[in-house]
Amino acid sequence: MAKQFDVAVIGAGAAGMMCAAEAAKRGKSVVLIDHASKLAEKIRISGGGRCNFTNINAGPQNFLSENPHFCKSALSRYTPQDFLTLVKRHRIAYHEKHKGQLFCDESAEQIIEMLKDECAGGDVHWRMPCKVESIAQSATGSFQLVTDSGEIEADSVVIATGGLSIPKIGATDFGYRIAAQFDLKMVEPRPALVPLTFDAAAWAPFADLAGIALEVDVETGSLKGRKATGARFREDLLFTHRGLSGPAILQISSFWLPGTPIVVNLLPDLDVAETLIEGKGTLKKQLGNVMSQWLPTRLAESMVLAQGLALDARLADLTDAALRKLGAAVNQWTIVPSGSEGYRKAEVTRGGVDTRELSQQTMMVNKVPGLYFIGEAVDVTGWLGGYNFQWAWASAVAAGQAV
Repeated sequence: MAKQFDVAVIGAGAAGMMCAAEAAKRGKSVVLIDHASKLAEKIRISGGGRCNFTNINAGPQNFLSENPHFCKSALSRYTPQDFLTLVKRHRIAYHEKHKGQLFCDESAEQIIEMLKDECAGGDVHWRMPCKVESIAQSATGSFQLVTDSGEIEADSVVIATGGLSIPKIGATDFGYRIAAQFDLKMVEPRPALVPLTFDAAAWAPFADLAGIALEVDVETGSLKGRKATGARFREDLLFTHRGLSGPAILQISSFWLPGTPIVVNLLPDLDVAETLIEGKGTLKKQLGNVMSQWLPTRLAESMVLAQGLALDARLADLTDAALRKLGAAVNQWTIVPSGSEGYRKAEVTRGGVDTRELSQQTMMVNKVPGLYFIGEAVDVTGWLGGYNFQWAWASAVAAGQAV
């Protein structure tokens, strides 16, 4: 005989545990299923092991989706302050690190334990590790789940299995396969919050700059007159052997379209060309030394040489045109990535189940009563900095209050 529950939640990550706890709090009998043997690895490794569990500034403007208004309902009904109330109730010490990002003082394990405790408070049943082999809906509307731990029957099923990001910690396409089974439209998934890479030959002049980091402005460029989904961020950039990383690049990667350039201002608070031209009469130094006052030395020298200028050239001897060209190279460094580091390095997956298939109030599939999708499986992707966790909490609570 199949075990019977009111709700089966598949995926015991951030969204899944939160949803299971919320549903159980309402008196529902809930089973939480996950194929992994280690619980919530994405929480565990996030924020350098301290879990950037939300952002106090999180709002709809911090999320990408082909249906941008969808996230408003859930985010307005479960806010960062609501999650903070939960964190404080569990006496987890936290701090704000940068631009509203909140981290545990001690360990991400505290968030995992908090969610486990919330599930225990509602007597959530666990099946882990447990692989779901198939899901079917009967004529009466209930769902039959065939698993390697036996059959389960549930009135509602919540898919909280995340995206394709970081397969080595257990990410799979299970949620997308269930969406396809029930004929739901998808927004094509792709890696997001991910380092960008460049053709090896094109990147050769910059490969030796690996390890250099500095604060920059970065924005998306255009493709044949068509503006890539526009965005601009001021964050730290990191040079790598294969391309660019750091918060600035992770942010812009979610907006970047293949084939389009990104534009990097390496000195966002300085008009390099005008400062060099005005300094011709007063700055008697060599060009390489002048540029090294503003940029890391290796980067300064690379930029000067890339423009065909000599490092030992005296500033006063250079033409205004040459200095303007150098200034543009620094203030508007325009480069076209060849790709990204892919899902193995992506913090999240952009795309997923098309939100127009779902109720924005409950996260339920409009044409399949009782079936819900939440968290990263859905086409709602947050910026870097705790926003994706806030979507996990908010979408989970919306579904947990409805199942």
